[in-house]
Amino acid sequence: MLGQPLVFLDVETTGMNPVYDRVTEIGLIEVEPGGRTLEWSTLVNPGIRIPPTVQTITGITDAMVALAPAFGEIAQPLLARLEGKLLVAHNARFDYGFLRNEFRRAGHRYASRVLCTVKLSRKLYPQESRHNLDALMTRHGVECEARHRALGDARAIWRLLQLWERAIEPARIIAMVEGLVKA
Repeated sequence: MLGQPLVFLDVETTGMNPVYDRVTEIGLIEVEPGGRTLEWSTLVNPGIRIPPTVQTITGITDAMVALAPAFGEIAQPLLARLEGKLLVAHNARFDYGFLRNEFRRAGHRYASRVLCTVKLSRKLYPQESRHNLDALMTRHGVECEARHRALGDARAIWRLLQLWERAIEPARIIAMVEGLVKA
């Protein structure tokens, strides 16, 4: 898959602002060039209350994260999982912004090459008007057993990229990915 180590990642959070809000769950799938995959996820104690509207969307409650590790406790092992891999996320600016801020608060510096699947979808399917995850899942027939949960959404993103790689000429998709990652 694209000839390089990848990590498909999704985070769930207490809100939309990476400066003030916090991560409540991380899910990722590490994909090696040979096809070997490894899944990992954890709830994260955000240290603040989860708003009721967010609890309704994600199903993640204050009680569920009460005994979960704080981000600082998982920062080092998470950095090791992310190191040297292209970060792939849907609306990557959101997930990447939260990761960078959480790592900063934990005393770590994090920077990565990033591929946004929203931007890739817009390049691959410019005739389509909607590129949010629900629209893409419907359009491409991708199932998600746990929508709005980090690992479930990361799996959906991974399945989408696998479908696109089979449906689109490899040189075309690689060129688009390289252009997006450089940007």
